[in-house]
Amino acid sequence: MSTAEQQPDNSAPSTPDALLGPADVRELAAALGVRPTKQKGQNFVIDANTVRRIVRTAEVRPDDVVVEVGPGLGSLTLALLEAADRVVAVEIDDILAAALPATIEARMPAKQDRFALVHSDAMLVTELPGPPPTALVANLPYNVAVPVLLTMLDRFPSIERTLVMVQAEVADRLAAEPGNKVYGVPSVKANWYAHVKRAGAIGRKVFWPAPNVDSGLVSLVRRIEPIKTSASKEEVFAVVDAAFAQRRKTLRAALAGWAGSAAGAEAALVAAGVSPQARGESLTVEQFAAIAEHKPAPERPAL
Repeated sequence: MSTAEQQPDNSAPSTPDALLGPADVRELAAALGVRPTKQKGQNFVIDANTVRRIVRTAEVRPDDVVVEVGPGLGSLTLALLEAADRVVAVEIDDILAAALPATIEARMPAKQDRFALVHSDAMLVTELPGPPPTALVANLPYNVAVPVLLTMLDRFPSIERTLVMVQAEVADRLAAEPGNKVYGVPSVKANWYAHVKRAGAIGRKVFWPAPNVDSGLVSLVRRIEPIKTSASKEEVFAVVDAAFAQRRKTLRAALAGWAGSAAGAEAALVAAGVSPQARGESLTVEQFAAIAEHKPAPERPAL
């Protein structure tokens, strides 16, 4: 990462009082008795220009209903409220969830009626208050980033645009294309829902505490037309999981369990137009879907 990327983004206007700066974040955390923990993956953004950059990169519009997962102390939440019509924040932490509405009321009172809080684990949320969300913008802890992202995209199909800040390694995996050495399950499953690309890098100095890893932005734009296949998402994902469970093996061998036998896997691969000697990291999501369509019927035991 270049030196410029390691520094806070200073291209935006100076910080207005409404957004949280380094002193604000630390004072708020101290008042709440909050100590960021690695266990919860808590690294609070303390640079207002960075959160404004995230909002710009996410292309948040004045008519957007944005869902934010893991708002923490509200740094990004306030920047989203500046740009969007409504923001719904999903927070699992009891103390942070209790404090966030008061922060919004104190720092952006004109927008407090445009803010809603869901105190829950994002993996358990099945509905959100208000109009359907049109965008997802979040700073996701690396340990839950992929499952939370895929769950939100699956449960809320109204989300058209997503921008997540994740550990750089996770960002690389999500945005990887076939043939890349880090292309894997997250890459394929994210592509099932959306067109995915890296959208920037975030240095360590804009966080408190500063993490030991770099962060990256990932943009996901929902597919206008779903993947054309007669197979269900679950059927396609079963092939993906099997293919990458033993990624050093050829697909003929890796999919033997899924197909019932190596011969069955070969038949499905040939029918899908995929070489049985290929490996999972070379296939597109469309090819995985084609394989799923040709899963052999289970053999009936002889009478």
